[in-house]
Amino acid sequence: MTRTPGADLPEHPDFLWDNPDPKRAYDVVVVGGGGHGLATAYYLAKVHGITNVAVLEKGWLAGGNMARNTTIIRSNYLWDESSGIYEHSLKLWEGLEEDLGYPILFSQRGVLNLAHSLQDVRDSVRRVEANKLNGIDAEWVDAARVKEICPIVNTSPDVRYPVLGATFQPRAGIAKHDYVAWGFARAAAAMGVDLIQNCEVTGIEQRGGRVTAVETSRGRIAAGKVALCAAGHSSVLAKMAGIDLPLVSHPLQALVSELLEPVHPTVVMSNAVHVYVSQAHKGELVMGAGIDSYSGYGQRGSFHIIEEQMAAALELFPVFARAHLLRTWAGIVDVTPDASPIVGLTPVENLFLNCGWGTGGFKATPGVGDCFAHTVAKGKPHPYAEPFTLDRFTTGALVDEHGAAAVAH
Repeated sequence: MTRTPGADLPEHPDFLWDNPDPKRAYDVVVVGGGGHGLATAYYLAKVHGITNVAVLEKGWLAGGNMARNTTIIRSNYLWDESSGIYEHSLKLWEGLEEDLGYPILFSQRGVLNLAHSLQDVRDSVRRVEANKLNGIDAEWVDAARVKEICPIVNTSPDVRYPVLGATFQPRAGIAKHDYVAWGFARAAAAMGVDLIQNCEVTGIEQRGGRVTAVETSRGRIAAGKVALCAAGHSSVLAKMAGIDLPLVSHPLQALVSELLEPVHPTVVMSNAVHVYVSQAHKGELVMGAGIDSYSGYGQRGSFHIIEEQMAAALELFPVFARAHLLRTWAGIVDVTPDASPIVGLTPVENLFLNCGWGTGGFKATPGVGDCFAHTVAKGKPHPYAEPFTLDRFTTGALVDEHGAAAVAH
């Protein structure tokens, strides 16, 4: 069955794509059915005409980090390399709903990154100027302007960490993560991509230094090329091919409140107080903070992290004091030594790697999907992905984004 994006497909998400059995062979096998895997398959089909593609997901589509993130989208990173790929992604976000023919509830409500010390101010102004040089909308705002943008932020000088100002990116915002995944899945399936759920990769077959197939819980699948998009499990998959990656996987927790009337007009992030808060379309407050310090693959976290998130949120937003916690969850983030991703080729021919996004994966979804599809199709890195190849950890050409990665690392 072949359709084009925007075709008249059923509205209920259960019927947006078929659920086929895997074929014996594909031109490209994408491992990981989250946002990055689905976007990669979509752009392989749309841009490069490669439709004999399978997306393999060990659980259900977009049931991993894609379903467990806080949906913040921005491009105000410090270094040229990072701002390049994130701004590319933000520009794709701005046209993505029309491109996919599917609602994604992209809301460009802006992001405030608060500064609480003189060093914060210096670092923030530096980042704003770097953003401007890269053509990114960014500005430094003082505490009074922070209050205008988000009236519920506590800007009193008589607090532990007074707000001295903030960076502000007006084009930043949020989107509905499930809708994004469904939109990419629907459009990719309409162009002939097989989306195969409950299909765990258990081995990567090689001959003569070249990938030839993947072993899965549903049998062997031959592949001309294999693209790994498995976030926190990327190091486990790479190890199957004999590759040791410079990654550590951690739980990253988030939480939501009960539904509230609209009260929070933007996204507010604070490194010193260590929390970020937005309000989702339905009305719940969405909060996140830093990773759990221990490494692991469990989609759960420690209670003290939840407690610290809530305390930090109340410090910035006293108006939330009587709000009730509704639920918490955790994803598994893969963190590199320089807090930047790994995108590109591997020592195994025709095996490609997209990982190490830490907490920045969702905002990069369309951008890295486009860049990784180019890398897989052409056999060489997309220009925006060139700074993020695996060999930078031996050459020393690191892209250190620990500061601009906000509260995560």
